[in-house]
Amino acid sequence: MKKPIYLLLTFGLVAGFFSCSSTIPMGAVAVSPFDSEKYLGKWYEIARIDFKFEEDLNNTTAEYSLKEDGTIKVDNKGYNVKKREWEQAVGKAKFVGSDSVAMLKVSFFGPFYSGYNVIAIDDNYTYALVAGESLDYLWILSREKTIPEDVKVKYLKVATEAGYDTNDLLWVEHDGQQ
Repeated sequence: MKKPIYLLLTFGLVAGFFSCSSTIPMGAVAVSPFDSEKYLGKWYEIARIDFKFEEDLNNTTAEYSLKEDGTIKVDNKGYNVKKREWEQAVGKAKFVGSDSVAMLKVSFFGPFYSGYNVIAIDDNYTYALVAGESLDYLWILSREKTIPEDVKVKYLKVATEAGYDTNDLLWVEHDGQQ
């Protein structure tokens, strides 16, 4: 009888630790002040450090909308070029602290959250640089399918200063599949 309770308690502690642990790399700083209302809507992924859940995806987008409970619905889509089919992942995000600081945590799998931190954004909320919880996750986003060269250079500099190796970025194709 003690073993199942011990395992359940251990699982709860581990889940709690991971859902509340630091959500931003040490060298990165979340945007503040941040206007979450202006951030909502559709974003095109311009570049990313590739990882398991986005492998082989092009035409990737993320759409953010406010839910009634105050959390943010995250709707990610992409075209898998190997499987020749669309893939979608729907999750939720919430602010780690104040909603005026662009430090969030996002979940696609129940109680498990990962960091989502806007570390650079232009005044019009047209281009964004997003850091994950570690240097293994980075995205450049745009409201359009392209990004101006000067914004690209600026965001690559910010990412490098935060500790990212920008040579690891995969530049996403948007070829009209949407």
